[in-house]
Amino acid sequence: MEYLKIGDVWKEKYGEKVYKISLSAGCTCPNRDGTKGVGGCIFCSEKGSGDFAQSGFLPIAQQIEQAKKLVEKKGGKKFIAYFQSYTNTYGDVKRLEKIFTEAASMPEILELAIATRCDCLGEDVIQMLDRLNKIKPVTVELGLQSSNPETLKKINCCYTAEDFEKRVNLLKEHNIHVVAHIILGFPWESREDMVQSARFVAESGADGIKLQLLHYLKGTKMGEDYLKYNYPTMTLEEYAALLGDCLNALPAGMEIHRLTGDGAKKDLLAPLWTGDKRKTMNYISNYIKSLKDERSSL
Repeated sequence: MEYLKIGDVWKEKYGEKVYKISLSAGCTCPNRDGTKGVGGCIFCSEKGSGDFAQSGFLPIAQQIEQAKKLVEKKGGKKFIAYFQSYTNTYGDVKRLEKIFTEAASMPEILELAIATRCDCLGEDVIQMLDRLNKIKPVTVELGLQSSNPETLKKINCCYTAEDFEKRVNLLKEHNIHVVAHIILGFPWESREDMVQSARFVAESGADGIKLQLLHYLKGTKMGEDYLKYNYPTMTLEEYAALLGDCLNALPAGMEIHRLTGDGAKKDLLAPLWTGDKRKTMNYISNYIKSLKDERSSL
């Protein structure tokens, strides 16, 4: 099975390995502050899924310098500025444009990646992203999580799959790159539900996808529910097989930005096997390679 790894895309484009550094624009979310809802999405940590991002209280230049130090030992010299925590287009547009423009002006920053929600992309934000895209390439990382309407209600996203699809279309009209996020492993979803979410992203017009295993974390509503209801979790073998099905549902040219993720170990409740990142990724890589070899022999 062949799939397009984003690291290979960047290396071919820029001639060297590129590192993504996690930053914050100092925003919150409309389903945290009462505009759409309260409490946030039930899987989201107190840092807005930006557990490894720099503090949004720091000036952006300082955030970037600190983030670069984390990958210096790996030899990183070129970077994608990834605004990860919370909803990075939810706030004063002039303030946000100043932050993003400052990041884009740094020669070692090759691209901007901005994580946000489909209901935080008004016309003023779209125009800002269009202007930024003329300075450095911009990717909008857009949370979908699931195409299942009941799941979106249960996890308190406060938007619909149709809202997501409309915003993807609008971003593509402005030639802005789009990467969709989906979460695999909600305990009430079937395997077909999860594969359908991947299929929905494939049909939405998004350029890339992040496939994320559901982590039950301390301090989240999902974590509390796990402890209360003893939700079942997937084994590594089951998850790898599910990934194979999801990848089969995607077009060959779709960029794969992530095959799973890792929560902060101190907060991880389950699945505990995800705490060994190297073992997890080696197993997934070998499993996907075995599918490719199997098909080649037919």
